[in-house]
Amino acid sequence: MPLTKGQKTELVGKFGKNETDTGSVEVQVAMLTARIHQLTEHLKNHPQDQHSRVGLLKLVGSRRRHLKYLARTDEKSYQKLLQDLGLRR
Repeated sequence: MPLTKGQKTELVGKFGKNETDTGSVEVQVAMLTARIHQLTEHLKNHPQDQHSRVGLLKLVGSRRRHLKYLARTDEKSYQKLLQDLGLRR
């Protein structure tokens, strides 16, 4: 199940540069992280759902590439984002 409009606006407000900034790397990583958490909880209840597992792996790979780009271009923002989202790297 995708993120609701309210969840997206909350993430954009917290991580975006303004309220309409949905394309920045920080916002995209935050949305991917929220979706990954949702799918992880879904897979705890439905361990044999292989289609969702494949989707989860695709989201994780996409988030990894976004984080790699952010680390290469803006190290300070990268460290702050990791701290805010509670990601290990």
